Amino acid sequence: MHKILYALIFGVILGFSVPSHSAEGSDYAYFGFEPDIITNYIGTGKKLGFIRITMEIMVKSPDDVAIIEHHAPLLRAAVVEVLGEQSESKIKSIAGKLEIRNLCLDTINKLLKEETGQELAVSLLFTKYIYH
Repeated sequence: MHKILYALIFGVILGFSVPSHSAEGSDYAYFGFEPDIITNYIGTGKKLGFIRITMEIMVKSPDDVAIIEHHAPLLRAAVVEVLGEQSESKIKSIAGKLEIRNLCLDTINKLLKEETGQELAVSLLFTKYIYH
């Protein structure tokens, strides 16, 4: 109890906000694609570049991980397609990376909605993002 109180006081001193909803009851879980996702993109002057990402999908419940795992080949193929369609400038910029992440999340949720009737992905995290 003292640790929580100290954390709250420390957070207030540093200006952190305390969430208004309780984290209790939130059983978020993650599914990570193995191995890394690697694909090519068309760079400037018709040269090929490559991008390698490690990606985690956040879902609301551990039960949803099994559903994501079942559809992982379809989701992986869709992410590879999204990455391959991006321009070099978008892949190499911070704003572009965020845009790509959001596009991948939307694509994954669209496919999950078609396959399961639910949009299960809450968020998408790139834990590795390497390009050349």
